[in-house]
Amino acid sequence: MQSPITTLVALTPSPADALVESRTQPIPATAQRAAQASPLSPTVAFFLLASITISFLAGSSAPTPLYATYQAQWGFSPIVVTIIFGIYAVAVLVALLFAGRLSDHLGRRPVLLAAIAAQALTMLLFATAGSVTQLLIARVLQGLAAGAAVAAVGAGMLDLDRTRGTVANAVAPAFGTATGGILAGFMVQYLPAPTHLVYAFLGGVLILQGIGVALMAETISPQAGALASLKPHFKLPQATREPLLLAIPMLVAAWALAGFYGSLGPMLVRGMTGSNSPLLGGLALFALASSAGVAVLLLQQRTARLMMSLGALALIVGVGVSIASLPSHAIGVFFLGTVIAGIGFGAGFQGGVRTILPYAEPHERAGVLSLVFIVSYLAMGLPAVVAGIFVARHADILTTAQGFGAVVIALASLALIGSALRSATK
Repeated sequence: MQSPITTLVALTPSPADALVESRTQPIPATAQRAAQASPLSPTVAFFLLASITISFLAGSSAPTPLYATYQAQWGFSPIVVTIIFGIYAVAVLVALLFAGRLSDHLGRRPVLLAAIAAQALTMLLFATAGSVTQLLIARVLQGLAAGAAVAAVGAGMLDLDRTRGTVANAVAPAFGTATGGILAGFMVQYLPAPTHLVYAFLGGVLILQGIGVALMAETISPQAGALASLKPHFKLPQATREPLLLAIPMLVAAWALAGFYGSLGPMLVRGMTGSNSPLLGGLALFALASSAGVAVLLLQQRTARLMMSLGALALIVGVGVSIASLPSHAIGVFFLGTVIAGIGFGAGFQGGVRTILPYAEPHERAGVLSLVFIVSYLAMGLPAVVAGIFVARHADILTTAQGFGAVVIALASLALIGSALRSATK
């Protein structure tokens, strides 16, 4: 998840959709004339951009089922697994903060072409990696490319179709994360060259998408101020402070859970089943991310407060069910809980963001969302690293998962109580 996540996170559902929506303007006349001269229609261009989101987030989750293979080859600890995962989240955050607005000035196409080229290079680095250091380098570059891409591609979809773009920005990252986890798991288990084939496939997809972007018309007119746009904006207006404080437990709970599944999920499934199946390991991330995407799609018309409350409740129930399944190794119950928790992740995060945004003026939203990004991506990376330390010290993934789940439940409970109290005072 990340998913984004960035992940998707990365992981992970991407928060960049809210950022770009707040700044995107209708397609100017120059861009409309360029679109008429392009061999790609606006509809084809829209679906091309949506597919780029999916491929980037799929690439971010593809290593998840492979961590056990890398561990067997190079003998590193669970701490290293979570560091490899966490450094991606940090890189995405850095790219979003420094390059998130760059496409508003240079145009969507140049930024996307550069990001796709960097992501394709990342696939090559993964496919040829022979050490943990090379994996870390690949993850950093992947995070930087994904962070730059999700902002540009999200803005591009909103340029072409604001209504469909808003929906696509909300659900495509989740489905991309889910696709990467299950695709990599299938290829690793049933096809040859487990540490090469999935990256070669995704690299080929990226090359085709790069060709499509080169043929696509630019959706905005370039503007001056590209260098100035690289300066992050941090601002928390008075009106947004209470909503943000109420949303923080939800944001941390949701993204911490996504980080755990993206890094240690396969190890947890392996501990429950005794099976080293990469497909089964990737299935946990698939269940979490896909149910998150479905939840956002189905609940998008609900109020922000209702979405956050439902999300918190689903997280409490889903994680509780998953924790209850651990002592008996009831894998079916565990996956049921994962699906419910995924619904909570998708609904809770979107509800949290939408709870905060209405209280920020248009010129304040980028700064407010920068702070939301920091909270979310740190929550995705740092708790996973802490969990990895516990697993390495105590060699017990099941007990670590129970403690981690209890913290997530406590945070979601705080979010639910806060939402109820705020409703009562309004």
